[in-house]
Amino acid sequence: MIGVRNQVRRIAVSNRRNAIYENITETVGRTPVVKLNRLAPAGVEMYVKCEFFNPLSSVKDRLAKAIIEDAERSGELKPGGTVVEATSGNTGIALAMVCAQRGYNFVSTMAASFSIERRKVMRMLGAKVIVTPAPLGGTGMVLKAEELAEKHGWYLARQFENDANPAYHAQTTGPEIVMDFAGRKLDYWVTGYGTGGTFQGVGKVLKAARPDCKIILSEPKNAALVTSGIKQERKEVMGKFGAPAGGHPSWTPHPIQGWTPNFIPKICEDGLNLKLEDEIILVDGKDAIATAIALAQKEGIFCGTSGGATVATALEVAKKAPQGSVILAMVPDTAERYLSTPLFADIDAEMNAEEVEISSSTPSAQLEA
Repeated sequence: MIGVRNQVRRIAVSNRRNAIYENITETVGRTPVVKLNRLAPAGVEMYVKCEFFNPLSSVKDRLAKAIIEDAERSGELKPGGTVVEATSGNTGIALAMVCAQRGYNFVSTMAASFSIERRKVMRMLGAKVIVTPAPLGGTGMVLKAEELAEKHGWYLARQFENDANPAYHAQTTGPEIVMDFAGRKLDYWVTGYGTGGTFQGVGKVLKAARPDCKIILSEPKNAALVTSGIKQERKEVMGKFGAPAGGHPSWTPHPIQGWTPNFIPKICEDGLNLKLEDEIILVDGKDAIATAIALAQKEGIFCGTSGGATVATALEVAKKAPQGSVILAMVPDTAERYLSTPLFADIDAEMNAEEVEISSSTPSAQLEA
């Protein structure tokens, strides 16, 4: 508990943002908590922690900074070295940013099913993107990254097993939440899992600092892995244990990118073994998309499908929460990462009939049909 309090004090001091930073990685973290005013049901206060305020617009900026700094301290990553990692996009973008700033090369392996704009962002940051077959899912891109690391002697980031990931969330994200709700109620904290880093790292801090706060973990209905009761098989890679030995049998494709690869990450499993969660709630992909759109159109909060999924889960929690409850949900990234995905399937680029009618209501600058 004392350690949490000290960390909160350090976060409070670091929240005094300076006007000038030495480099872009110094701007990672200290993201705002924002109240929902139109989506929250009566009698319940709902908030979201907007991780798209990180410099490359996702929570994975924290992970990337943590992993690279840990590898530098351990000596595993040498000046001018190459980092390789399997990623659905946000981790790759974050690692590409940190590597660009520090002079490392970065190679991403990424399943073809993930959005094209993520590949382009990584490549603009100077990364190489190796696309793997979509049917192989997360395990295919992980296997490719492992092979490339072994073949070329590159540093494998291992976001799904690297303890620097949850440790950084325990040092930053968790204390930020504790500080933001100091002197206020916080009854529920809601998160999904990608690697499990946010879940485990923040979960440890909240259990110590706010033991009455219930931790709600969510996963897609189409990929209910942790609730299946089926153990994830693991293997050793380059002398380190924990990588998936294969895909999980309960996984099927779902639209919530960044959540639930086709295996249970070791970091997430470690959090489950610590019994950090009070409840696990399944969320439908369609509800995730609908809620992300509602957040944009009713709250002005422009987030991806994973943020929609977390808030959809929080709204389910709100239905049975006692009056006066306070709920905080994580919003991991921005909607701009999803332009080529089902999130934008019904968002038109051309004017619809209503817009044409508005345009026709005055005579000038008419666009020809």
